[in-house]
Amino acid sequence: MKYTIKEFNKDFANDDVCLEHIFNKRYGRDYTCPKCSKSGFYRVSTRKCYVCSWCGYQLHPVSGTIFHKSPTPLRSWFYAIFLMSQSRNGVSGKEIERHVGVTYKTAWRMQKQIRKLMAEDGGKLSGIVEVDETYVGGKRKGKRGRGAKGKTPVIGIVQRKGNIKTRVTKNVQSSTVMPIIKGNVRKGSSLMTDDFSIYDKAGKHGYKHGVIKHSEKQYVNGNIHVNTIEGFWSQLKRSINGTYHHVSRKYLQHYVDEFSYRYNRRLSKKHLFFHLLGEVAG
Repeated sequence: MKYTIKEFNKDFANDDVCLEHIFNKRYGRDYTCPKCSKSGFYRVSTRKCYVCSWCGYQLHPVSGTIFHKSPTPLRSWFYAIFLMSQSRNGVSGKEIERHVGVTYKTAWRMQKQIRKLMAEDGGKLSGIVEVDETYVGGKRKGKRGRGAKGKTPVIGIVQRKGNIKTRVTKNVQSSTVMPIIKGNVRKGSSLMTDDFSIYDKAGKHGYKHGVIKHSEKQYVNGNIHVNTIEGFWSQLKRSINGTYHHVSRKYLQHYVDEFSYRYNRRLSKKHLFFHLLGEVAG
């Protein structure tokens, strides 16, 4: 679904419209006052606040949201969310700085808060599930992939034609990876992996384990492959290298969550911008 800047400017022309949108999403137009049990709230013009017309009870729509105690105008926040929802490759902090008209420090903090909206858990995956690991960041010296030093491992678990889950890990040992798989994949599912030894015990944990032998230059064997998750890794790395250039280990999970969130809504008929506004409202 498309949602253009022209439509955004029409729908969210100023801070008042943005605040009203948050109020309606959080409480509804006919919200009943918890104090007097009557409906009817009016906006306080000088504050981000609504007051009950009957008893004076106050509601603060941005309380507990990413906008709470932020001096940045609400429309600037909405515009930053709009920009981050438009590109599948992500948006740099410098671009937010230029477009929104804030300092780089503010732009970076806004992006950090918006990415928090993209962290999700959800239920366990099932059916045919692919699992693979990749390595992000650092400077390669010598070996690539598993043998490289200074890189951060990330585990990816994707259900074919379904959702993805990604976890930044401290290492790729079986004692670290298998609990992640068990916590995110239902027993009885068909687990597709490469021939890395950390997955060898998957069958003993209740999974139908299919192995593609990458070490023998094998990439597809019937329905056994990990091409889906490898396609996601390709998109993730192109975006990090091309847009962000460098992501620290400390914040990598936030960036991985961002791309997982986009992937999980790739088939949605609702624009990603409105998904994120829904997360704000909670």
